[in-house]
Formats: sequence, structure tokens, C-alpha cells
Amino acid sequence: MKIALLSNVNMNFVIRELQETLSVYEAEGYGNELGILMNPASSYHAFGPEITFLVEDLMELLEHELEPESAKDKVEGWFANLEGCIKADVIYYVSDAYLWGTELEVVHDSGRKEALERIWQERLEHCVSSHANMRIFPYRHLIEEIGENQAFSSKMWYMGRILLSGEAQKSLCDCIRQRVELEMRVPKKVLLLDLDNTLWGGLAGEADHTPIKLSEEHGGLAYKNLQRVILQMQRQGVLLGIVSKNNEEDVWEILSDHPHMVLRPEHFAAKRINWDAKHENIAKIAKELNLGLDSFVFFDDNPAERALVKELLPQVEVPVFPEKPEELATAMAEIYRLFFEKAVLTDEDMVKTKQYAANVERAKLQNASGSFETYLEQLRITMRRVEPSSQVERLTQLVNKTNQFNLTTRRYTQTQLQQMLLDESRRIYLYQVEDRFGDNGVVAVIIVNLGESVPMVEEFAMSCRVMGKNIEYAILDDVEQDLLAAGFDRLRGSYLPTAKNKPVEGLYRQLGYRRIEELPEGGVVYEIEIAQAPKRVYYVEKE
Repeated sequence: MKIALLSNVNMNFVIRELQETLSVYEAEGYGNELGILMNPASSYHAFGPEITFLVEDLMELLEHELEPESAKDKVEGWFANLEGCIKADVIYYVSDAYLWGTELEVVHDSGRKEALERIWQERLEHCVSSHANMRIFPYRHLIEEIGENQAFSSKMWYMGRILLSGEAQKSLCDCIRQRVELEMRVPKKVLLLDLDNTLWGGLAGEADHTPIKLSEEHGGLAYKNLQRVILQMQRQGVLLGIVSKNNEEDVWEILSDHPHMVLRPEHFAAKRINWDAKHENIAKIAKELNLGLDSFVFFDDNPAERALVKELLPQVEVPVFPEKPEELATAMAEIYRLFFEKAVLTDEDMVKTKQYAANVERAKLQNASGSFETYLEQLRITMRRVEPSSQVERLTQLVNKTNQFNLTTRRYTQTQLQQMLLDESRRIYLYQVEDRFGDNGVVAVIIVNLGESVPMVEEFAMSCRVMGKNIEYAILDDVEQDLLAAGFDRLRGSYLPTAKNKPVEGLYRQLGYRRIEELPEGGVVYEIEIAQAPKRVYYVEKE
């Protein structure tokens, strides 16, 4: 992935360090970052970065003007120029505010620094909310972690306009690399938690009085703070599950009634509280949630349990458990960063637990229905097309996270997908699905290449949480009819086998497509005369 680092201070050493592992634009000096962006003939545009980092020193940008009204005009002018040259196919990270300068030490108004930083921060947040390809770069956190005295170097500043110390430059490199990785990786989905001596201290049901250690003081606070971290993770889309050897009634009493429990029953998408082997319970939860085992992280204080899960379920991540309770919250924050953190949080991420809880209710309905057809009728499924340009983050998640129902399993960056949205030779179909139990969200995407002699489905991916309901039949019907109305009489699709997409190997054949070409490594191309497509049985209404 190509990246650029632009700044109003000297970042040459940082760029050299980054170039050891990344393809980085060789900036033409510093202090002209907006001019470089605004000039279509600049070497920056010839290089064509996919991610651009704009790390700004606020004091230099304000030209040392510390009066709020004047500062506000300068900040507004900077962002207006930036927004005027944003390209849809580039991701931009803009640093948040940290104001540093010796003159601040003699400013009588103790709140002036915070007021000036707030001007930048509010304008930055407005910019990010207005552009799907804008992100906030955590520059302030980087400085605060190191400490102001260690982060900035007056000597280097006077010698060569190098603002940051060697230590801060290294941290900046690490942070940039981490953001690049976030844009590329597929995060985990589920955190599976043990209970005794994990979510709380002690053993549930062991004693009648103060049965567990969980409180607002001493050792009990360490466990409560761990739960506070986990709750924030859950609110940001991490699914939680319980895998614990306990008597269920003891656990329910604690989860529901203990005054210091932060996590309550409704925060968990799946629960296995019994005396069965934990690896068996994990496999059952994976089946219940319809997720691959590589979506799971298992957190347990017992080294024997961790070792057994690692041996028998090697796809499951099993992080090291901290030695001391006071390290629990920090360890969990690191687990979030390593396995769950995303570059962007979508609206869909915020309601994940509710969606998977609804899936449990769907399973109950299926078990109670006399037949599969009756079950589908009773679900009352509806689907509608969603404008893909308004859901770029979710579109990116779908094509890069979906494995079981993915006909080709091609991976695309958000930049590539944004380019496709602007490409007239491609059509992207995005679908939202609801039923009587609630909104499943945006769950399916089809990308059609119209530039071939016959239109070709390049990508057909659907979330595993709506598999097995013939929704794919309705979706492909809709795409075929749209293409037929546009004057296309044939459609092709391909299946490229992977380790995980065996469930859709025969999809095109089931839908009436004929095999026309063999591809290397087991791939197959199919084709259909759209007008002659057979009637497909499904119970889905299109809105």
C-alpha cells in the first residue's frame, strides 16, 4: 500500500524510517502540504498514495497567533482548502490537536491552550463526519503517552525544524504502521470470556457471604475496571460470549443482581455455562452464531484450559492472561488493539449484539416450524437496495470479512471500492435485509463488471448471519432483472474455491446457470440467458 506523510514541520527522518517497510511518498520539503494536495501536477499525485497522513503542528499552523478569533479563521481556512482537494479514492488521516510552544508558559489565561485545541478539534470532527474517507490520527495520545518534555526537542527544532524527539518520531512511525494495518486487516468478531477469577475474583457459589471479589475498591476494583473496558468494546461492535464451568443458577444471580456487575446478561450474544469441555462449547457457539472459529478470541485465567483450546481449536486466538488482577484492564485494552480495533466504526457495528440475539430467536422459530417453507414464510423477510456510496465502510467490511458466502473471495481496499463506485463500467448492488425479529443490516453485495463482452459478477458476498434462507435467490433475481432492463441479455458469474467457501460451490448451478469454462485451481465460470432463468423459490419481499 502506498502512503504519504505530509506536514508543516520536518518529517524527513520519519519518512526514511517508514520507507524501510512501506512504500512512502518522498515529500518535497515541508510546510506546503496543502499546496501539494491542491496541485494536480505535483509529484504527490503522480505517486498516487492510497493513504495520506497529515500531521500538523498546531502552533506553526496558527503562526503563533494565540487569540481565539484569529486562530479560528486560520483553522477554518486550512480545512476549507483541504476539503477542496479531497479525492474520493484516497483515505486521509488528519492529526488531532496538541498545542506546544514556550510562549504558552507566560499566557495568563490558563484555559487558552485548551480553547485553541478545541477550535481545531471541533473543525476536524466536522470534517471527518462529512467525508467517509477521513479519519482522525491520534497525535495527541502519542504525545501524552511519551510526555511533553520527552516528545518535543527544542534543539532539533532550531537545527532543522524537526519538532519531535527521536523517541516521539519512533512512536509516530509505529502509529502510522498500525493505522495502515487497520485499513487492511480483518478484525476478530467475538470475545469469549471465562467467569471465575476472570470477570470477577473468586468462585461463584463457593461462599454465602461476599462470594466473589467485585467492588469499587481494592482488588475488586481491578475486576470491575476490566468489565468497564469490555463494555466499551461491546458497544463498539465486539460480540461477547461466556464459556465457563459453573452452576448456571449461581452465575445468573451474579450477572443479574450483583451491584457491581458492569456486564449484564443482555450484553452477551452467546452463553455456555456448564461443565462440558470448553473447546466443545466454543465449537457450539461458533455454530450457533454461524461464524468461523477464526473469528474468536478466548480469555481465561486457567492455563490448562487455554492450552487445550489452543491445541484443539488452533484457529481461535488465545492471548496470555495477566499475572496480576491490576493488569487485567490494561491487558484487555491491548487485546482490543491487537484483535478487534477497526479503522472505522459503522452504525452496524453498534448493534451487533442485538442482531445476533435476534438470530437466536430465529433459530427457535425454525425449530418450532413444521417445515422449512413455513419457517421462511413466518419470518416475513424483506430486502431493499441501499445506495453503496453512502455505505462505503460497510461495503468494505462485507467484501473483506465474509468468507463462507463469498463466490470469489477477492479482497478490496476502501480506496479500490471508491474507485469502482466512480467507474461507469461497474455496478455495485448493496442490500439491507429485515424480518419479523429485526433489522439484519446491510448484509449482501454484488459487483458486476459491465466492461466485458458479457457482464460478469466479480464479487458476490453475503453475511453468514443471513445464510440458509434463500435470500441469495431473491438478490440475484433482482440483479438479473436490473441488467435485463438495462439491455443486457446474459450474465456470467464465477466460483473460485477457497478453504471456507465450500457452502456456495454449487450456487450458480442451483440457480440455472450453465458451466462454460474451467478456471485454474478448480474455478468455474457460469452463464445464464436472463430471460430464460428458471423460477426460483424464495420467501423474500422487495421494498
